[in-house]
This record gives sequence, C-alpha cells and structure tokens, in this order.
Amino acid sequence: MRSYIRNITAIAAFGLVAVACGAGSGESTATSTTARDSATTTTQEDTPVTTDRIPTSVPTFDGPSALDVAPDGLSDAGFPKPLIDTDRLIQGQVPDGIPAIDQPRFVDVAAAEEWMTDAEALVVLDINGDVRAYPVQILIWHEIVNDTVGDVPVAITYCPLCNSAVTYERRIDGRTTTFGTSGFLFSSALVMYDRATESLWTHFDGVAVAGIRTGTRLEAISSPLLAWADFKVAYPDATVLDVERTGHSRPYGSNPYVGYDDIVSYPFLFDGDVDDRAPAQQRVVGVNLDGVARAWTLEAISGDGPTATHDSVANTPVVILWKPGQSSALDESSIGGGRDVGSVGVFRSEIDGRTLTLEARDDAFRDVETGSTWDVLGRAVAGPLVGQILEPIAHLDTFWFAWLSYNPATDFVGG
Repeated sequence: MRSYIRNITAIAAFGLVAVACGAGSGESTATSTTARDSATTTTQEDTPVTTDRIPTSVPTFDGPSALDVAPDGLSDAGFPKPLIDTDRLIQGQVPDGIPAIDQPRFVDVAAAEEWMTDAEALVVLDINGDVRAYPVQILIWHEIVNDTVGDVPVAITYCPLCNSAVTYERRIDGRTTTFGTSGFLFSSALVMYDRATESLWTHFDGVAVAGIRTGTRLEAISSPLLAWADFKVAYPDATVLDVERTGHSRPYGSNPYVGYDDIVSYPFLFDGDVDDRAPAQQRVVGVNLDGVARAWTLEAISGDGPTATHDSVANTPVVILWKPGQSSALDESSIGGGRDVGSVGVFRSEIDGRTLTLEARDDAFRDVETGSTWDVLGRAVAGPLVGQILEPIAHLDTFWFAWLSYNPATDFVGG
C-alpha cells in the first residue's frame, strides 16, 4: 500500500500550489497555501468530499504502483522500461492535491448563463448526441473531470501550464477506470495516473509512460475549446458542468496564472528544448495525422474577423476555421477578461468525396461550391448542405513549447 504524503521537503522547495501542478506567473505563495489547505473542504451537502486521496467510490489499488515509486526513481521498479526520462519528472504537488471531479453535476444553459460570460472558454464534448460543456473556470482548478457522456466513459483533461484541453475514453482494454492528477510535471505539463493500475500518463498525448500500462495509448475524442456566446447559440439544449456543485471550494472565475499567456514569458519548470522558429509561449494550433505533425501560429490563422485557412496534413485536405470572441483564460485575473484569442475548429474539407473551399463571410463561413453557410463547429447551418457536418480533426490550442515537446519533427507555419 502506498503512502499518501511524501517528499514534503521537495514540494516545499517548489513553493507548492494547489492549481495545475505548479505556480503560474503572478501567483503568491500565500494564495497557493490557502488554496491547498482548502483542497478537501466540503461545500455542497449533497456532494460529499472525503479527505482521502482517492474517492470512496474507487477501489484502492494494491498492486505495484508507479505513482508510489516515482519520487524515488522508476528504473529498478520491475515495470516495463519507461517511455520518458523519469529523472525529468518534477513533483509540484502531492497526488490528487489538485482534485479531479469524480461526481460531476450539470445544469442547463439558462442556469449557467447566470455565472458564465460570453467570452469565457469552455470545452465542448458531443458524443452520440449528448452535448456537454466544461467551463475552463472550473477546469483550471481541477484539471480532470471523470464523466460518462453518451454512454461512453471519458476523462476531460485540461493543463493550464500548456494551455491544452484533451478528452480521452477512460476504458482500457475493456476495463473502465478513472484518472487523477499525479502531482508530477513533465515538460511543464500535467501527468495523470489511472486508478486501476496507478500507471503514469502524459496528458498531452494520452500515453502511459511509466508503470504497468507503459506503452498503452488512450483513445482521444474531439473536444474543442469554444466561447460561451457561440456555445449557447449552437447547443441551447446542452448541459453545463455546474460551478455550484463541484464538491470543492475554489475562487471559480478567477485566473491563478495572471500574465502567463505572454509570448515573452517562459514556461514554468520547463526543462526541455525550444527551437528558434517561435518563442516558447507562442500560441499555436497543432495537428498530428498519421504521425505527420503541423502547427500554425495563432497569427497565421486569425484576423480582424473570421478566417478560413486551407492546408493539407499527411496528404489530407484540411480547413482551419477561426472566429474572434473567446478570451484567453491565462491572461487577466478574470477568466473571461483576457485578450481575444478566438475559437478554432479544424476539419477535413471533404464531404461525400467532394472537396469544399470555405471562405469567411461576415460572421460565418460559406463554401464556394454550394453557397452553404457553416459555423466554426463545422456545421452547415443554411443552404443546400444544411445539416451536414464536416469531420473534425483532433487539434490542440496550445503553446509552442508544449507542442514541440511531443512533436519535435513538426512542420511550422508562422505568421
């Protein structure tokens, strides 16, 4: 059985914080300590929170745990050879010190309108017609939500330090598990652990990098970031993760990383290499198809109004749709008050074997071939193709250093 508290000296040396695996720019030690001490506060009578690391609904793992031995080294632990240099794992928190949400509660769009602002970012998940939104103002404090959407068990993950949101199916070889935060960073990014085997997984690509499951890759599910104003119009009947019933007390709506989204800053506790094609904190949109990676800077695919950028990746025609209106969650003290970075959708630009040429028109997009009108979610909302949906391509809105860490051979489009 693993111990629950360890490496306190090392943690203190890093100025332990209770958000996103480590302290962001502009965050004080006093604020961090207060947040950490409140990590197990029960704020909802109908949503009990235990002081145990693992929710009471999840069986305690009793086997050989990578999570347990990682602080002392994994090279001689009897596991498969790790896929990363485990000496580069940096412990910024105790396991589950940043608590995942394991019993998510939801409200309708009308109720969420009371506490969401139009420019705020949220993660959108649509599985089998079950549409749910996960506001970044909640994710920034919890990083993982274990949920079941459209009868599919999923883990919605968000790493503030690399500004990336990725959703994975949490069924591994037919066995359903849940995920928690390990407390470790690798290349300044979230490292997760699964509660079935306590293997360590990198958030960015969903690969088990240490432990029993080493080499296993989770199935990613498209879950783009979108502005609240666009979401509520596109999905008026959807549900939204409830800020009032997370089971924890946090200053939701505030950004603990004020000024982190700054191109001249440097990633927190990052020990990797960044080439000179762009600054480390440059915002990019990244795509990896069939092992071929390509990244576009935000400036290359954005403008004063909506833009449509056509390109190809691994011989696949793609279109990147961008529209203004989404604020950076990592800029100002308020999640909804940051600079406008816009919302992005990446899609195959083909329908029924026919390649479409999309152009930005007013506040929407129109294809040259049929004159149909499309939204940033790749849905035809008017014209001959109304009701059709472009096939989404998994992409990441992230920072250059993070994309490069996992895609070192990437193509790059600046602008």
